[in-house]
Amino acid sequence: MASNVKFAVKKVDFYYGNFKALDQIDMEIAQRQATALIGPSGCGKSTFLRCLNRMNDLIPGTRVEGEILLDGQNIYDSDIDVVNLRRRVGMVFQKPNPFPKTIFENVAYGLRVNGFKNKAALRESVEKSLLKAALWDEVKDRLNNSALGLSGGQQQRLCIARALAVEPDVLLMDEPASALDPIATQKIEDLIHELKNNYTIVIVTHNMQQAARVSDITAFFYMGRVVETGETEALFTRPGLKQTEDYITGRFG
Repeated sequence: MASNVKFAVKKVDFYYGNFKALDQIDMEIAQRQATALIGPSGCGKSTFLRCLNRMNDLIPGTRVEGEILLDGQNIYDSDIDVVNLRRRVGMVFQKPNPFPKTIFENVAYGLRVNGFKNKAALRESVEKSLLKAALWDEVKDRLNNSALGLSGGQQQRLCIARALAVEPDVLLMDEPASALDPIATQKIEDLIHELKNNYTIVIVTHNMQQAARVSDITAFFYMGRVVETGETEALFTRPGLKQTEDYITGRFG
């Protein structure tokens, strides 16, 4: 496996009961790049994203066939520690979901769960994570206030800080800006540009312009399959397949 490959996905099928949601997915996700997953609603993008940290395990009656290798190890092997996997592969959801706790305790949550006790080290990690999420300057004087008092865009960056606090390798983002206004969206996009220098990012987006702006690689999903994958600029300007071109130019989807 090439050294810059973070995930190698091999012949993955995914089922909700008898319904086959993903069909023979084969792709590689490069480390320290942003990979965008695009395609019409219901095409399997979010399902695929949740396969990468086994979030789908939480849904009864689902099953996965094939292999997903993270740094060369199949994450569906029976001896994989799923809690540790989800620490390494963090997730940010479509709607910001801060806990009804203080700003500080939201970011510290995962660290406390992992047995972090040293108060000074905890404070340092919280500050570092908020800095990485471009939120520190806005909240540094109100860390003991409720996170629910933040704006939607700030809440989403807080959720990113919470994911970063446990030092993941990968950040999965499921339409992280779809509930936000244009200014908050711009901040999230700027943040993705910053973060991909140090993290592998996989983002599901319905917004084609957003995919073009933030990602290095784009994968076009349609009806549970990957139709085409390529460097974002090439895929958007010179797609190899008519189906991709039709979707990108708005002729269907």
